[in-house]
Amino acid sequence: MDIKEILSFVDHTLLTQTATPEEIKQIIEDGIKYNVASACIPPSYVTFAKEAAGDKLPICTVIGFPNGYQMTSVKLFETEKALEAGADEIDMVINIGMVKDKNYSYVENEIKQLKDLCKDKILKVIIEACLLNEQEKIEMCKVVSASGADFIKTSTGFSTGGATFCDIELFKKHVDSHVKIKAAGGISSIDDAIRFIELGASRLGTSRIVKIVKSEESSGY
Repeated sequence: MDIKEILSFVDHTLLTQTATPEEIKQIIEDGIKYNVASACIPPSYVTFAKEAAGDKLPICTVIGFPNGYQMTSVKLFETEKALEAGADEIDMVINIGMVKDKNYSYVENEIKQLKDLCKDKILKVIIEACLLNEQEKIEMCKVVSASGADFIKTSTGFSTGGATFCDIELFKKHVDSHVKIKAAGGISSIDDAIRFIELGASRLGTSRIVKIVKSEESSGY
């Protein structure tokens, strides 16, 4: 697998609290240059990012981020405004407390409502796998499969852990065939990226892969 193919799986991401317009602009420019899948940026920057990217790069943003415990009505409002601002893809965080309470119908209904709002725009569902046990992860595979969402996603990158190979293998085994998989959080090498893709990930949420490629180019490798 060559580097151009790997980059085509990448959601080039900047979601830190301190992200500035200049840094977002750089994410967009790099995303276009390296032909990544999308740029994933904070909601407040969607209009700015969309204007910078034009039709050259899909813009992804996050909803209910990073904790997921907002009211569904708030997540719907966030989503509506993000779509109006030009977002092409939405990554939402589930209500993890409801998973712990085994209130899976609540989680499924919330996802369905956001997908109804997104229509043909891509909806990815962040289950924050590091906070769930194996049975809860399996239940979330079922919920996401039934919800109409497009992707199940491992992590926000803001909790106690990120993507693991084991989680991608588990997702691949338990999601329906129409649900794609996004690995995110802690993907720090080309080898890791390749392994995640081989295990079944269709997207990689990371900023480091583009940085590695830029570093190799500047050093002459």
